[in-house]
Amino acid sequence: MKKDEAPSLFAAFADRPLADRLRPSALAEIVGQDHLLGEDGPIRRMADSGKLTSFVLWGPPGCGKTTLARILATRTSMHFVALSAVFFGMADLRKAFDEAAKRREYGGGTLLFVDEIHRFNRAQQDGFLPYVENGTVTLVGATTENPSFELNSALLSRCKVFVMHALDAAALDSIIERAESLLQRKLPLTPEDRATLVDLADGDGRYLINLMESVFDLCRPDDVLDTEALLKIVQQRAPVYDKDREGHYNLISALHKSLRGSDTDAALYWAARMLQGGEDPLYLLRRLTRFAMEDISLADPAALQMAIAAWDTYERLGSPEGELAIAELVIYLGCAPKSNSAYTAWGAAQKAAREHGSLMPPAHILNAPTRLMKELGYGKDYAYDHDAPDAFSGQNYFPDKMPRRQFYKPPERGFEREINKRLAYWDKLRRQRAEEDSGGSGTRRSRKKPPAPEEREPS
Repeated sequence: MKKDEAPSLFAAFADRPLADRLRPSALAEIVGQDHLLGEDGPIRRMADSGKLTSFVLWGPPGCGKTTLARILATRTSMHFVALSAVFFGMADLRKAFDEAAKRREYGGGTLLFVDEIHRFNRAQQDGFLPYVENGTVTLVGATTENPSFELNSALLSRCKVFVMHALDAAALDSIIERAESLLQRKLPLTPEDRATLVDLADGDGRYLINLMESVFDLCRPDDVLDTEALLKIVQQRAPVYDKDREGHYNLISALHKSLRGSDTDAALYWAARMLQGGEDPLYLLRRLTRFAMEDISLADPAALQMAIAAWDTYERLGSPEGELAIAELVIYLGCAPKSNSAYTAWGAAQKAAREHGSLMPPAHILNAPTRLMKELGYGKDYAYDHDAPDAFSGQNYFPDKMPRRQFYKPPERGFEREINKRLAYWDKLRRQRAEEDSGGSGTRRSRKKPPAPEEREPS
């Protein structure tokens, strides 16, 4: 080696991005994934055996999916081919498959790493199947989206799915220490601002390294930044949120369940996360209105009115002022008594309607606008409730061949306490009327009722 080659090699290394210089070269250097790479981790066991099967890595950005695939290829002496579904198509895949087949003829294996594999459509995903099945390639797919929704069942049946976690604070701290060791320079931040940098990274190791690189490049060695100066350099990261993918459904689920659990503070946090991530406020209001109906219901009838009022207020004011109406609605719903009795009652009634969908109403509650209908008994012995004692006749309104059912069973919470009293009152009167009509003999006697006012003719 010539004397002038060493400095040039060092300069080339120094010119590489910090993320590339810090990239792990061994499994032990990958942080935050001990459940997969620890002594008993499934990927660690595969690597130790020297035999890899096709699998999919599902995890957030910056958790080490690409790096892990590269290390596994090196460790198992396989040729590494990396493609991205964003930039490559089927022609590139066919070329990779052909080259892998030729390599296989000479005893070489190919690890085909496909980043963003979920971006291939179903037909394109099917193109992997024969090459995965016959061992031409060992496929390692990487995705930030739930494979259950984004990958077809045929591909999933041939690939294991391993979940990679966002990096926790300890893992991110270890990356900072590695960077300081590599650069032989301390990060010019106070301990508090160092924690702020970790928070800004939000579990993304690559993003953290880029933040550190900005701080190192823009600060002199003797500088120490405070929080304000740090934020001026690195800015604020936009929340990781995709309105049409799993993150969207995860956050609305978290909001809904926080409200159901009457944790108002958690619900406010998730609502704020969604709005800061760019969620349509009208979508949020629609879901909150649904919550008022399904999970609060008649325990607090004002909840639905509050939801409609908040919706109307937001449509009049827009953002940002109208978002306060959303926050007030979240607080109200979180603090309101909870009940799903109307929801379950409606479900039970729908089930009964399916089971007894052809039964006629009892004849005495049918209108009889024609002579024939009167002769058939329509409206006979109908009791007009307003003329009955307590405005309650106690007649049967279920089909004659269907036993009486109780669909609505309100809990002793909120306004439904009062509803329970009313239901108990009607049940008591219903039993009394039944005893009066049977005359104690067990046979129902017809009671003469005043004729009902003229009813609208059926259309």
